[in-house]
Amino acid sequence: MRLHSSVVTDAAFPPPPSPASELDPTPVIAEPVEAGRAAVGPPEELAPSVHRGRYPLPRVIAVANQKGGVGKTTTTINVGASLAELGQRVLIVDLDPQANASTGLGIENRGLETSMYHVLMQEVPLENCIEPTDVKGLFVAPSSLDLAGAEIELVPAFSRETRLRRSIEAVLEQFDYVLIDCPPSLGLLTVNGLSAAQEVLVPIQCEYYALEGLGQLLRNVDLVRRNLNPELHVSTIVCVMYDARTKLADQVVTEVREHFGDKVVQTVVPRSVRLSEAPSFGQPITTFDPRSRGALAYRDVAKEINHESTQRIG
Repeated sequence: MRLHSSVVTDAAFPPPPSPASELDPTPVIAEPVEAGRAAVGPPEELAPSVHRGRYPLPRVIAVANQKGGVGKTTTTINVGASLAELGQRVLIVDLDPQANASTGLGIENRGLETSMYHVLMQEVPLENCIEPTDVKGLFVAPSSLDLAGAEIELVPAFSRETRLRRSIEAVLEQFDYVLIDCPPSLGLLTVNGLSAAQEVLVPIQCEYYALEGLGQLLRNVDLVRRNLNPELHVSTIVCVMYDARTKLADQVVTEVREHFGDKVVQTVVPRSVRLSEAPSFGQPITTFDPRSRGALAYRDVAKEINHESTQRIG
């Protein structure tokens, strides 16, 4: 059965109006963590210029997918917590007005004196907004409902697309990873997230229509790269909500690997009730149920991401 993925075929990507470099995929070197996860190597035409180096720390990664309900915030929280477990200092920037990343880490977003709204709209220093979490080494810059109005308020603002980038640059050396949880849209908040990042991590659910709309996201990444942020590229794709009981899940993973090759991490995150329950307790899965399948999977995803980082000396 052929999945609904025409949006990511060559026909869906017309040549850009001006020359642009190809996306710079990064190979992941890791062993599969479960049976049936064997790597599918990328066809040569999919990865003509695979980046063989490693990423220097600090790394700024935007977690983005214009579809909702694909595990984007869950991935941001749990990858961040798992990286912190590895001894890294991690900042999660919550750009989603729903503030799920904030509440999922135990931060009550109501009544906050400063939030990402104040950082973007009133140019409050980002360091004034950062809150610690119960996970050592993991911090969050919380969102608030006020951020919903920022999409409109940013329209006439000066340098509206790069406000987040300037805020992050001021604190970047204090962290090893900055993960930006973008809203499920392609508005000015997401553009700010893409402008501030060096890399894009895309979670893809292992379901039918998994690649629906992904073509538009990749075109927007290319547009931001050509006009605002030349360093931006899609570096990581994570297959989530994997249900081993269905043949469809395997077909999705296979097709994603065929399209994106080595940018797809070897670890596949399973569908898990415990993953769904953890945010209601304000905890990442690594502390809520550290021995669960979801916790083990996200730890392996974090190890793959961290493996590609050039560690700081001293």
